[in-house]
Amino acid sequence: MSRRLVEGSEAIAHAMVGAGCRFFAGYPMTPFTEILERMAELLPPAGGVCMNAESELEAIGMAWGAAATGARAATGSTGQGLALMQESISELCTARIPLVVINMGRGQGDYFQATRGGGHGDYRTPVLAPSTVAEAVDLVPVAFDLADQWRNPVLLYGDYYLGHTSQAVELAADAAPTSVDKPWALDGTTGGSGRAKLLSSLGAAKQRDGVGYDLAEHLERAGVATREMATGIEPMVDSGYCDDADLVVVAFGTIGRFVRWVVKELRAEGHRVGYVRPITLFPFPTEAVATAATGARGVAVYENNLGQMVDDVRLAVLGACPVEFIGGLSMDSSGFGVGPEIDAPKIRARILDHLEAMA
Repeated sequence: MSRRLVEGSEAIAHAMVGAGCRFFAGYPMTPFTEILERMAELLPPAGGVCMNAESELEAIGMAWGAAATGARAATGSTGQGLALMQESISELCTARIPLVVINMGRGQGDYFQATRGGGHGDYRTPVLAPSTVAEAVDLVPVAFDLADQWRNPVLLYGDYYLGHTSQAVELAADAAPTSVDKPWALDGTTGGSGRAKLLSSLGAAKQRDGVGYDLAEHLERAGVATREMATGIEPMVDSGYCDDADLVVVAFGTIGRFVRWVVKELRAEGHRVGYVRPITLFPFPTEAVATAATGARGVAVYENNLGQMVDDVRLAVLGACPVEFIGGLSMDSSGFGVGPEIDAPKIRARILDHLEAMA
């Protein structure tokens, strides 16, 4: 382990290689571009491959092929680029192929896209949302482990701030490629043997003369695997000061870090405010949010969008107290993430305004 001051994009790339990732493909779109550039530097010396693809469609197709061989593979983009990958992500889930997908959001927080996706069928992807560079470094190997454990794509959700903030972090030495047993992997050893394997969103059973093929059966099995994953992953959450809070503020990612700081300051001044920061956006920490809201007079949700995670918060609270949205769109004129409202004094003002309105 070595402690270094590094930008978030570089730290995430180091963490991926350190977690055993040996294939990465992407198409440059800032703030994802910097991760792609770093992986292009780091992977060849580690015995891996990084591909600058023609588009996001080719990038996820390349990563799909590498992951199907059993290698730890990853791809990514911004929310706009990931919109082009949605069909493949849904089919990777149904084919049960593990892959890590990096979402370095630009401006507007695409919570719906991250947690619901835009593909077809009954699929879900676990979503990890770090708020600091150090937390991102810690969550990268978790993402690869979850992907391998559940044979499912896992999304690491960052943003412009995370990618361009420098922080002193511990960087692990590059690990050897994962030794996780993957009997399903297409490693070439069974080709021509009559026992060749198949990985497909249409199922793993080969169609032969006189042998029936039932897609519904495959989709049922895929659905069972998704439900087991959703209940088998322990939600992660960071919370504080909620035991006697009149108002609980819920926020994720970078804004969650700002909210935590503001709540800490307000507590020191005597305001009864608490915070909840979901780290896993799926599975959502429903129980933790519900517990935090117990006894509170209100819950406020701060997001850099027009209100998306607020739906999951309302489902968690189930009417126990009012849930109000206090966020909003905040970005620069280019649509990136350096927004005027992502500022501790302005977040403080919104929380105080809400406290006053509750009085």
